[in-house]
Amino acid sequence: MKSFVNFLSIFRIAASFAIIPTLMYQWYMVSFILFVLAAVSDFFDGWLAKKYNATSKIGGVLDHIGDKFLVVNTMIMLSIMMPVWFIFIPIIIMIARELYISGLREFLGTQKIEMPVPKARFSMGKIKTTLQMVALSAFLLLFVLTTFITPETITRTYLMLMNILSQVGITVLWAALAASLWSATQYTRTFAEKLKKIK
Repeated sequence: MKSFVNFLSIFRIAASFAIIPTLMYQWYMVSFILFVLAAVSDFFDGWLAKKYNATSKIGGVLDHIGDKFLVVNTMIMLSIMMPVWFIFIPIIIMIARELYISGLREFLGTQKIEMPVPKARFSMGKIKTTLQMVALSAFLLLFVLTTFITPETITRTYLMLMNILSQVGITVLWAALAASLWSATQYTRTFAEKLKKIK
């Protein structure tokens, strides 16, 4: 089971890079399917690891890397394809947040101190990742719909569906930003507590 769980994480890493050329060449359906499968695999590898006690250090590393690569790679491509302030501003801030948290972890690592995920009733980091994946899925599905636009398909219902997906994507993306910043404050408090132990 450990091998299968790790395979799901490796698949997520591979998908995160495969999404880049599929978006560049406007293979939007392939991009959407890859992203959705990778996002679903994120849920299942964690669930399977806990259910069958198939956790491992390498599995934890692969899972973490897979999540980051999938979301960050897709967000970068989205900001390139939709260069408007209400898309690239939250994306830039969320990527900066990831670098900030990595910097905190790296510093504590030099002091041989671990910085675990902050304990809370609801993991804001997990909520953040879920919201990011929902927002990105909405935008990718919107791209898919644009490939089917013809004079025959441009109906009021079709345009309304595209508008709904666009609004959902934007709204959830900003909600993900809020969750990202909240999560960053939790990590900052944890970092400050760990810092006090350093002489």
